[in-house]
Amino acid sequence: MAGAGSGYPRATRTSVVDVGSKTVRLVVSDTEGGAPLPVHTAKWRLRLSEQVTPGGPVPDRAVEDLVDAVAAADRAATLWGAAGPLAFATAVVRGAQNRHEVLRTVRERTGVELCTLPGEVEAELTFLAARRWMGWRCGPLAVLDIGGGSLEVAFGRGRLPDFAASLPLGAARLTHEYFADEDQPSPDRVRALRRRVRHQLRDAAARIRWEGPRTAVATSRTFQQLGRLCGAAPGRHGPFVERVLSAADLRGAVDRLAALPAAERARLPGISAPRATQSLAGAVVAHTAMKLTGLATVTICPWALREGVLLRHVEDGPAWWAEIARRSEKESDGAGPVPLRIAAARH
Repeated sequence: MAGAGSGYPRATRTSVVDVGSKTVRLVVSDTEGGAPLPVHTAKWRLRLSEQVTPGGPVPDRAVEDLVDAVAAADRAATLWGAAGPLAFATAVVRGAQNRHEVLRTVRERTGVELCTLPGEVEAELTFLAARRWMGWRCGPLAVLDIGGGSLEVAFGRGRLPDFAASLPLGAARLTHEYFADEDQPSPDRVRALRRRVRHQLRDAAARIRWEGPRTAVATSRTFQQLGRLCGAAPGRHGPFVERVLSAADLRGAVDRLAALPAAERARLPGISAPRATQSLAGAVVAHTAMKLTGLATVTICPWALREGVLLRHVEDGPAWWAEIARRSEKESDGAGPVPLRIAAARH
C-alpha cells in the first residue's frame, strides 16, 4: 500500500463512466502508488454514432437508452464500493444539438453528474495516460487517438502536452459523411476522404513534424484493431506485450478494407462486427495522420482517456474534476457544437 512518504494517498476505489460513440463503459479501479488498477469493467452497447448525425440531436429513444445505461453503471459502481462515478461523454454527445438537454436529463434521472469534455482536454488526458504508461524514457512524445467523432493529437516533453488539438475526424463521423450510401466505397470516395483529412490535419501535423518526437504512441479501439489487422499480438496476450503499427502496413490495411464490404471486413483479424463499417474510415485517418506527421511507426498504448481521467483525479485531486464539470455546464448552455480549440499545457 502507498504510505505517507510515497507522494500518493493510500489506495482508493474510483469509478469512471465513459459515454462513447459505440458504448457506455464503466471502469472501477483501485489507485495504488498513483496507478489505476482495474478491478471491474462493464459496457452497454448503445451505438449512439449510428443514431446521431454530426451536429444533429440525440433522438429521444437514444436518450432513454443512455439514461438506463448510466443508471446501471452507477449501480454497478456502488456495488463494487466506488464513490459516485467520474462520468463524461465524448464527441457524439459533445457535438449534439441538444447536448444540454441530454446532460440535464441524465443528471436529473440518475443523479450522475454526466459532463462533456472539450476535445483538447480529451487530448491532454490521453497524453497523460500515454506518458504514465510509456514512462519518461520515451522522451518527447506524440500521441494520436481516433474516436468515433474526433481525432485527438498531442505532443509534449512533460507530464501534460505542450500542444493538444481535437479535430472532427472521427471514424464514425467520416463514415457517415463519406461512405453512408456505399457499403464498399469507390476509390474516388476514399480519395475524397483522404483529401479532407489532409486539409484539416495539416496545421497540427506540421507542428508534430517540427517538434520531431522521439516516441509516437497511438491509443483507442480503432488503432488497437488496426494494429491487430496488421499483425500485432491479440488482446488475450495481455497489455504488456509490445504492439507496433507501421505506416507501410497501414497502407496495405487501407487497401484490404476498401476491397471488402463491411460484413466481410468483420471476418478479418482484429476487426469487430460493430466497428467493421467504420474501420475503413479509421484506417484512412490513421494512415494519413502518420504520413502527414512523419511517423513511420507508432506504439499501441493500452491506456487512453479513461485512465487519463483517473490519473488526473489521483494526481490533482477532486477539485480538478469539479472544475471540469463546472466548465461543462457553462459550455452546454450555448448553442451549436463546441468549436475546435488548440491548447497549450497547464502543468
